[in-house]
Amino acid sequence: MTTKYTPILLILTSFLLLSFTATHKQAYQIFDKKGKVSSYKKMLQAAKKADVILFGELHNNPICHWLQLELTKDLHAHKQNQLVLGAEMFEADNQLLINEYLQDLISEKSFEKEARLWPNYKTDYKPLLSYAKANNLPFIASNIPRRYASMVYKKGLSSLDSLSEQAKKYIAPLPIEVDLSLPNYQSLLEMAGHSDPNPSHFPHSQAVKDATMAYFIVQTCTNRTQFLHFNGAYHSNNFEGIFWHLKQQKKQLKILTISSVEQVSISLLDKEFIDLADFVITIPESMTKTY
Repeated sequence: MTTKYTPILLILTSFLLLSFTATHKQAYQIFDKKGKVSSYKKMLQAAKKADVILFGELHNNPICHWLQLELTKDLHAHKQNQLVLGAEMFEADNQLLINEYLQDLISEKSFEKEARLWPNYKTDYKPLLSYAKANNLPFIASNIPRRYASMVYKKGLSSLDSLSEQAKKYIAPLPIEVDLSLPNYQSLLEMAGHSDPNPSHFPHSQAVKDATMAYFIVQTCTNRTQFLHFNGAYHSNNFEGIFWHLKQQKKQLKILTISSVEQVSISLLDKEFIDLADFVITIPESMTKTY
């Protein structure tokens, strides 16, 4: 029943809602690829239906790393022992070390001493590896050894042909197909500049990473498994990079991409990030960094 106090109550309610909106600080906001506001719940439901999830992170952003761990837990609850984890941050020739550590054959101290770990391993990637260890999940070191990517940067893609058969086991099968017309690789060509005598070396050095990560993902995927892969957002943005190479190797894969971006305001997705990925996690630029 309407009373004479109803307008006053409506005004007070509106004032309180506006005050809450003005003071409530969101740590992140998720959007779909068209820029429509979405949610973690919707992202999780979509992820459950995928064969491969490419979680593109900002390497020094704590929100990315927290959401990676939460998504791992939730997908594990759904897929159980059919979930496989993998990451750019571990190089293929360290797979034996990872396996030995996960199986308790070597100590944590030995693993951390011998593996070529990123400086932010303990804060950002150790929780993922520890979760895999605690729950008997495979963890795949998917990246090309950095020394071989460096070879390509300095000497070109053909330099990989000179490697031994043992070394080639840690790289996608040669020759590696690279489409330099893809926008992401085109931007790297532009960064190399016209003064560079070998401008294609830079995008090729990134492409061998993308191709190798895709190769080890495909090698692990079966009809029963789901692969959750962690990589820098650049390597899967715009449905290129790892995504493109996955489709070249196994067209039928259902792939979900997640990207991460920083904005001054996260209430709307900036136009430049529309169609960046299936889901885009926007994070305030002022967010604390892990390094």
